[in-house]
Amino acid sequence: KARRRNIRLTVSYDGTAYNGFQRQNPPQVAVQNVLEEKLSAVCGDSVELAASGRTDSGVHAIGQVVNFFTDGTIPLDRLPRAVNSILPPDIVVLEAAEADRDFSARHSAKSKIYIYRILQGYIPDPFERNYSWNIHKELDTDSMEKCLRMIEGTHDFSAFRAAGGPPVSPVRTIYEASLEKEGRIVELKFFANDILYHMVRNLVSTLANVGMGRTSVQ
Repeated sequence: KARRRNIRLTVSYDGTAYNGFQRQNPPQVAVQNVLEEKLSAVCGDSVELAASGRTDSGVHAIGQVVNFFTDGTIPLDRLPRAVNSILPPDIVVLEAAEADRDFSARHSAKSKIYIYRILQGYIPDPFERNYSWNIHKELDTDSMEKCLRMIEGTHDFSAFRAAGGPPVSPVRTIYEASLEKEGRIVELKFFANDILYHMVRNLVSTLANVGMGRTSVQ
């Protein structure tokens, strides 16, 4: 924070080749490793990012917010083009803006949207292999939608958190949980104030079991 500028970036990335967003030690490579390296080259000083959220290995992001402090003088209108020219094609800076000194992408985030895609049927789709979970059955989406109504609102989601996450309150608010179908794709969307470690993954696994008839709707 001793540096003159606090810059907010909006980024998108295909996480297929990365071990999540959060910085990793070699030989593991995360999105943060790559972004910090390229931003440091463009800004002329070391860059350490704060991010609005962390993603797991292979997870993608659309419009994730990060910020960093720098003494670099590159104009904001040139920053995205400059860093995109040296980033790999699976990571893109969409926009850059000056932020207030007290802005932190991690602590200032108000809400997040998580999307999980399921491909139904035995025949895989090569164009969906990195972007959906292939389940070899047709799902009962009506029952799944009933469950989605149950999880909306403010609840203790302890049953859906995984071990290894930070010691935080298990109470979260899901403002909206929805299901959309397009062809063989079932898309589940969770709009929440925040999410516990692996919470969405565990929610989707439970919903899939309901859709396959392995778990009943109570």
